[in-house]
Amino acid sequence: MKKFLTGFAAFGIAPMVALGLTMGGAFAETGTVPAEPDHYPIFKPKQESWSFSGPFGTYDKGQLQRGLKVYKEVCAACHSLEFVSFRTLSDLGYSEDQVKSFAAEYEVQDGPNADGEMFDRKAVATDYFPSPFPNAQAAAAANNGAAPPDLSLIAKARAAERGFPTFIFDIFTQYAEAGPDYIYSLLTGYSAKPPAGMEIPEGTHYNPYFLSAKSLAMASPLSDDVVTYDDGSPQTVQQYAHDVSAFLMWAAEPHLEQRKKVGFRVMVFLALFAGLVYIAKRQIFAQLKD
Repeated sequence: MKKFLTGFAAFGIAPMVALGLTMGGAFAETGTVPAEPDHYPIFKPKQESWSFSGPFGTYDKGQLQRGLKVYKEVCAACHSLEFVSFRTLSDLGYSEDQVKSFAAEYEVQDGPNADGEMFDRKAVATDYFPSPFPNAQAAAAANNGAAPPDLSLIAKARAAERGFPTFIFDIFTQYAEAGPDYIYSLLTGYSAKPPAGMEIPEGTHYNPYFLSAKSLAMASPLSDDVVTYDDGSPQTVQQYAHDVSAFLMWAAEPHLEQRKKVGFRVMVFLALFAGLVYIAKRQIFAQLKD
C-alpha cells in the first residue's frame, strides 16, 4: 500500500487526497458545508389541491371572493391588476350593484377635461383595477429599486419547470396549475431558514421557492389574522395563500370553465366522428373485396 501511494505521489495525487481528507474532516467537525445554490427555485413548488384542476374542474366562487379580499387588503398596496376590469367581478358571484359599489372605492385618472387637464374620479364598473403607483419608476423607488410586477397574468407567467418525466404525465392529467402552485409555495415559503453558510444580500428575504434567486426584495406579505373572513374560513397564512392563488388563476384565465366545457364537447365529437369514419371505411372496403 505504501508503494502504491508513493507511485501516485509522483503524479501529485497524494497531496490532492490529503487535501480532500483534511477538508472532509473539517466539514465533519463543523457539520456544515457552506455552498451556494446552482439552480432556482431551490425547492420545487408544492403541488396543491385546487377545485379547478383536471378536465372537469371549476372555480370555487367562495374561494375567489376570499382571494379578492386578500388581494385588496394586502397585495393591492404594491401590485397592480391592470388587465382585470371591475365588471368581470360578476363572475365571482357579485351582483351588479355590488360590483358598482366595489369599483367606487377606487379612484382612476381620466381626462383631459375642457381645460386640457387630467383629473381623478371614482371608478365605474367598466374601469380596470388602478395601479398603486403612477409609473414603474415610482413603484421601483418605493420598493428598494424593485418594481412589484403586475399580477393580472402572474399565474400563467410564473411556473417552475417540473422536469422529466413529470411533464409527460402532466399531458395526460392535464396539469395546468403550476402557476398557482408556485404562488402558494412562494407565499408560504418565507418561514424556511437559509442553510448555514449561505449569504443573503442585505435588504432581501430568503425564500427557497423563488424562481430567480435565493432571496427576493418582497418581505412576507401575509400573517395570521391579517385579513378577516366573513364566512368563517381559517384566517391563516396557508388559507390566505391558497385563496389569493386561486383568485390570481381566475384573473389570468377567467374563461377556464368555458374552455373546459368546449374542450370536452370537442373531444366527444371527435371520438364519435372517428367511430363513424371507421364504420364507413369498413363498409366501403367490404364492398371493394366483394
